[in-house]
Amino acid sequence: MGPQWGINRTMAQIHALLMVSPDALTADHIVQELEISKANAHMNLKCLVEWGLVSKECREGGRCEFYAAEKNIHRIFKQILIQRKKRELDPILTELDALVSCSDRCNESKEFRKMVLELRDFTQKADRALELLKKTDAHWFYNTLMKML
Repeated sequence: MGPQWGINRTMAQIHALLMVSPDALTADHIVQELEISKANAHMNLKCLVEWGLVSKECREGGRCEFYAAEKNIHRIFKQILIQRKKRELDPILTELDALVSCSDRCNESKEFRKMVLELRDFTQKADRALELLKKTDAHWFYNTLMKML
């Protein structure tokens, strides 16, 4: 469970705290509530803001920044979907496209290219499905999900 898991765990804890909080919280409040370091809180809050799961609010007269989580589950799902696709699936598609352009001079390279084409086809289908999910509204998504279950 390397250091990456710890960062994700803390990020999830911060996100959960902000989701259940009726009001926006300061970083100091988050640090105190979760008993984590300020640096850890700020690093994870920055990531949550970048992912579009948390927004930063500045209030008049105060120097503190307040953080509030998106509470709409469908929007949260879409934001995570968009970010995971951008960070994980898109780079895979780019690499597979580059590998497909390799020439097939021998039997091993022909077999390799065939496998890469199959992987790219599957990945492109997954990409199209994710694009469709990004465009759905909450009612269609939940109705379709319930039918699948």
